[in-house]
Amino acid sequence: TRANSDSSEGKFLLDINARNPPLALGATPGRSSAHTRTQGDRAPDVNADVDVDAAAVPTLNPASRSAAARLSACCHGGAKMAVLAYSLGKREINHYFSIKNAKLLSAVAVLLLAVLHSIARYYGGEDSCGWLLSSGRFLGENVWQPYGCMMHKYKSSEAKTCLERKRVAFMGDSRIRQLFYSYVKIINPEVREDGNKGTLVKPDVIVMGAATWSIKLNSGSIETLHQYKANLSSIAHLMEKLAQESEVYWVLQDPVYEEKLSDSRKMITNEQLEHYNEAAVDVLNGSKRTSTTRVKVLGAARQAALETISESPDGLHLPEGTRDVVGSTLSSRVLCIHVISVTTHCSFMGSLWPAKTQQHSLCVTFEVLKPIDGSCCQPLPPPNLLQKLTACIFLVAVVVFLVIRLLGRNRHPKGKPVSDVESGAEKKPALATSVAGPKGALQAVCKMGLIMAYFYLCDRADLFMKEQKFYTHSTFFIPLIYIFVLGIFYSENSKESKLLNREQTDEWKGWMQLVILIYHISGASAFIPVYMHVRVLVAAYLFQTGYGHFSFFWLKGDFGLYRVCQVLFRLNFLVIVLCLVMDRPYQFYYFVPLVTFWFVVIYSILAIWPQIVQKKANGSGIWHLGVLVKLACLLLLICCFAYSQAVIYGMLFAFVYLVLQKCQVLSEGKGEALFSNRISNCLLFVSVVSFLTYSIWASSCKNKTECNEFHPYVSVVQILAFILIRNIPGYIRSLYSSFFAWFGKISLELFICQYHIWLAADTKGILVLVPGNPMLNVIVSTFIFVCVAHEISQVTNDLAQVAIPKESPALLRRILGMAIFLGAVLLLSTQQTGH
Repeated sequence: TRANSDSSEGKFLLDINARNPPLALGATPGRSSAHTRTQGDRAPDVNADVDVDAAAVPTLNPASRSAAARLSACCHGGAKMAVLAYSLGKREINHYFSIKNAKLLSAVAVLLLAVLHSIARYYGGEDSCGWLLSSGRFLGENVWQPYGCMMHKYKSSEAKTCLERKRVAFMGDSRIRQLFYSYVKIINPEVREDGNKGTLVKPDVIVMGAATWSIKLNSGSIETLHQYKANLSSIAHLMEKLAQESEVYWVLQDPVYEEKLSDSRKMITNEQLEHYNEAAVDVLNGSKRTSTTRVKVLGAARQAALETISESPDGLHLPEGTRDVVGSTLSSRVLCIHVISVTTHCSFMGSLWPAKTQQHSLCVTFEVLKPIDGSCCQPLPPPNLLQKLTACIFLVAVVVFLVIRLLGRNRHPKGKPVSDVESGAEKKPALATSVAGPKGALQAVCKMGLIMAYFYLCDRADLFMKEQKFYTHSTFFIPLIYIFVLGIFYSENSKESKLLNREQTDEWKGWMQLVILIYHISGASAFIPVYMHVRVLVAAYLFQTGYGHFSFFWLKGDFGLYRVCQVLFRLNFLVIVLCLVMDRPYQFYYFVPLVTFWFVVIYSILAIWPQIVQKKANGSGIWHLGVLVKLACLLLLICCFAYSQAVIYGMLFAFVYLVLQKCQVLSEGKGEALFSNRISNCLLFVSVVSFLTYSIWASSCKNKTECNEFHPYVSVVQILAFILIRNIPGYIRSLYSSFFAWFGKISLELFICQYHIWLAADTKGILVLVPGNPMLNVIVSTFIFVCVAHEISQVTNDLAQVAIPKESPALLRRILGMAIFLGAVLLLSTQQTGH
């Protein structure tokens, strides 16, 4: 590389070349500089330093030798520069984008987004009820997404129950008749479009609209438009009067596909329809006096028609798929109004009537039919007693902390985590300095309170928007490829080379958790092959549960109460707080009860007499048989009660591996294959075939129920195949991805937090922080979500040190206090729900 020696870039490059001179063609690394050449020197003979027969190497002329030497030096220098740029790039990224800076940025983003959404709600004048009628977009074929909310698709049985005492009138032309039949088919899918007409007395809902006949009969003259506006103005006050006791909707005119219109309809143009729509909106909006009595304008149908009118059979009427979308939108609005009235009725009258009255039955019906996957025009439940008490506890903690801070009583230095520049991970401070006694615990509680406020705003308040999921292959596989590229970019040498070492298991948990997150937000459960593979990932988590806990108890022999309480606190603290704040049962966060149950089972099996650990088993081989007997009893229990078998497989694998390791059967040195070459190659071949066989079988599944019956028995095949493929080659076992390992350390928090601050409506939808831009919304919400999960992990670790002391008397007192607290919570919850 030629560079100007006076420039900074030139000095930098020259300095690198001076310390690391490029090798000439045929030169051997480590020899003296006499065997290398610099620019301008004559190239030495290519065979001078190579111990081979000169006749075996073709003779090159001086020009060819000089060109080859320059090419070799250029490639060698380019490789060095690439490696240096890679290393410096990672250092710079990890230095400036530390987790501390990321959390500060996420906090600012949350405050800014909350303010912007509040201003938009206050000055926008519309809520999710208005959004449902006014605007939206197609996510896919016949899948309509209203702006900012989730639309529940009512079943026929739900619609019949909710509309049992409701009268709905449709008035208008053939387009309104189309809308009528789309609406009726939700209640009775077998109804025929026979064109029957009739009248109703005092309807609860009125749907009307007209314009095409005025345009057709008068050839679209301007005088007809003025007359249309005048006629509508004359009945506007009557429509407003109707709206005081009924729901009145005016349907804007859908566009037409002018190329398909018959000659008798050629005068109906999109330009004419736009003028008529503007006239209707101007009259109806100008006549309103209060927001509660005005006529609602249904514009979502027009937006849906803009994208699909080209599929119309005659250019005037909507295609069947779009008709169904419009009918579903209208039915969601009408049924939502019914749900709101029932909610008010149940809230006011629930305590006045005995349980067997008809009014109580109506309230029970509402509780059953209230959709959990819809947020459009849905009433927000008021906070219950437990939620109010929890808010008070957090508020008192914040006030006390601020008072202590203002009084200047904080004189204890706080241990701060030190960022590891290379890996991006944080080195936790010593146990004694991570929490500064009660003051540090109080600060951690305050942080938890602020985080829970964000949870509540996201999924229990009406501040942020929500949208429904829609699966496409691109929404799942493109992010999947992206995260695996990042994982490979952050590959590093591991500190250990043992099978399933800590760094490798963190990496395993990390990439599995990221795949599960993408699976949830993309709605990939609709695609059976992806669904079956993700079930293997869940089984792999349980496999790791059995493997990790068995290995700890086998090697350490620590069955003390302190260890048990630490694990249970770490697993359940966040879930218990969420149960109080979000008003959800413990079983709702199913994975935590699952792993908690299996931890208790593993502890009970290994702690009961006789306690068999590695130290005892080394004295006599008969104890190994005792462990196998315990595992066989557990397997029998699992088979009898149809529990997941992944945990017992993990325990059995840990036992076999630790025994083989103790007998020095395995080669776990850096870069060494786990077995001999022949055995390693055979096991790798079998593992790859088994892995692919399961993938082919899962990809051929046609029915979830049938495939789920075989899953518990065959999922372990792919898990073991992955472990062998990942660990048999020494060079692969010696590497790990620090990117995936970082996420693996907070995998539990990621899995739980996604319920409310990444997804929405208790995982049924997607949280919308940035409306109108789905890609940017996912980026922003993901960034905040990951920062919150990491902070919760640190808060949990800090509080565990205070809540779980090592001294037995203090620990027993804490356990008694926690038992009283949980008992009181259970009692209040039982009194509140009545069961």
